Amino acid sequence: MIRIKKYISGSLWALVIVLACNDKVNDAHSHDAEGNHINQAKDSEIQTVHNDDHHDEEILLKQDQIDVLNIKVEQLTKRNMSNYIQVNGILGVPPQNEAIVTSVLGANINSINAIEGDEVKKGQIIGYITHPDIIGLQTDYLQAYNNLTFLEQDFIRQKKLYDAKVGSGRDYQKAKSAFSIAQGLASGFSKQLGLLGLNAALINDGEIFDRAPIISPINGFIEKVLIKSGQYVQAQTPMFEVVNTDHIHADLMVFERDISKVKNGQKVKFKIEALGNTEMTATIYSVGKSFEEGPKALHIHAEIENKDKNLIPGMYVNARIIIEENLEQALPEGGVYQENETFFVFTAKKEGDDTWAFTPEKVIVISTSDEYISFEFIEEVQEDILLAQGGAYYLMAEMKKGEAEHSH
Repeated sequence: MIRIKKYISGSLWALVIVLACNDKVNDAHSHDAEGNHINQAKDSEIQTVHNDDHHDEEILLKQDQIDVLNIKVEQLTKRNMSNYIQVNGILGVPPQNEAIVTSVLGANINSINAIEGDEVKKGQIIGYITHPDIIGLQTDYLQAYNNLTFLEQDFIRQKKLYDAKVGSGRDYQKAKSAFSIAQGLASGFSKQLGLLGLNAALINDGEIFDRAPIISPINGFIEKVLIKSGQYVQAQTPMFEVVNTDHIHADLMVFERDISKVKNGQKVKFKIEALGNTEMTATIYSVGKSFEEGPKALHIHAEIENKDKNLIPGMYVNARIIIEENLEQALPEGGVYQENETFFVFTAKKEGDDTWAFTPEKVIVISTSDEYISFEFIEEVQEDILLAQGGAYYLMAEMKKGEAEHSH
């Protein structure tokens, strides 16, 4: 049963009402034993008790109705309410956690061994390139290496003769110079082979490779594949983009007017539209030192605490930087009703074993944070007062409904 009630004072007024209603037995309006004016709709569960002298109202609900409406009744409590700065930004990673894979020389794409989204390890082969120059570089290296071996033996022989004072200093210096040049040439070719991912030791044994591997320089995921099989790519042409999301963070933009309020160590709460309404947290670890124009703002970097595997660099972030937290009495947003510029909460009181009485109380709203609203009562209330934790809109609607029925 839902009953909306307005308390009455004045026995004379009650007596007049009772006498008037006795002449209208079939009227839908009757009175209780105390002289309260009751609106009893024949097929309705709503009853209204009205008194024009007072404005205290209450709506009565049975326990089963409260359960259906999922209205929880609890004591007024306090919680940390945050004062914050609203900011926007994107997800990013440090420069060392991103890599563009290129070739050191022009070549054709022989094969592609990874696709976008694949996880790769540092040094893993993700494709192959082929070109006659790759073979030419190996033969040049072999020639330099074999020449180095010959010149090394000649240098050792000339040194022994020179040390025994049976060889000329000129021949010794000439052999030393030739050996040093050959050593540098062979080392240079060996380094080039290393850049191509080819093993010089295997080539020394006579193995010639007709293709060179494309190798991932970091651990991470393939973000982009920029090539196709058979394609010719110039030297330094981007072929793959690899990103490591282990250190993904929130890259936020803070406007000039709020910079003085921001510092390292502050908490950040943010949501990513692509991942739904799940709220994530981060901690500021770096505040930029130079402004970015248009609009004038600083970059703020925050390390994400509860990382999600679906976080991708470039995702849009809607965030709040918490600059202060105060312990204030608060209710979930559903427990506060707003009508124009006035706010109400509903106090609750047990009436009988199976009935609750809810009464609206005007409040002053202080702040909103994490879907909670902090407030102060306009009139003093008891410390152990019970409040409806939700359903404020429904309770007010039923109260107005009862008032409307009474007015007819």
